[in-house]
Amino acid sequence: MNLFSLAWTALCTAVAEVPDEDFEQPSGCTGWLVRDLVCHLVIDAQDVLITLVTPADTEPTVDAVTYWHLAETPAGEDPLEALIPRLAAAYGEPKLLKFHFDDVGSAAGRAAGLADPGALVSTRDEVLTVGEYLSVYVLEATLHHLDLIARLPSTTEPPAETLAAARASLESIAGTPFPASFSDRTALLVGTGRRTPTEAERAALGALAERLPLVLG
Repeated sequence: MNLFSLAWTALCTAVAEVPDEDFEQPSGCTGWLVRDLVCHLVIDAQDVLITLVTPADTEPTVDAVTYWHLAETPAGEDPLEALIPRLAAAYGEPKLLKFHFDDVGSAAGRAAGLADPGALVSTRDEVLTVGEYLSVYVLEATLHHLDLIARLPSTTEPPAETLAAARASLESIAGTPFPASFSDRTALLVGTGRRTPTEAERAALGALAERLPLVLG
């Protein structure tokens, strides 16, 4: 729960710090500008709010690791992903998009803080505890924080604690650790295909290099 609050607060702060003119810069998500990414984050915040008020009365079917599946759809080809740029453009001005994300993002953070971590909730036709669900979003928020600042070096970095937690989650999903020589940021970027590994990094990855990138769906 604390890690979610840390990751989510840092992400919300980073979005608020982005100058309006930088909303037209490319993000770390293939094919998306910063404005498109922030529009996606509005949907993420709505997802958190909806899930936290969707109780389940059956046993958990997934946890924070098994919630994820490795997708085969290339970035930008999912129908919802393709819709995002059009939605983002409809806002017109960056300040309107910032305002909407601040509004729903703050509400999502407050709702998470009030939630019972042991309560069962339902999302994507799966059941898991609130604590496990928010752990999912530690990885989600940290990756998108890195996407946000990919070409904006002056913007606040993700906290070290959430980078480490996100790396641990990705290693659990992969079923194997990344090389100890990799920083947490490098493991996340290379592991999810946000950056191509160097020759030295590929050598350090060994057999794992053939399984990358891990496209999380």
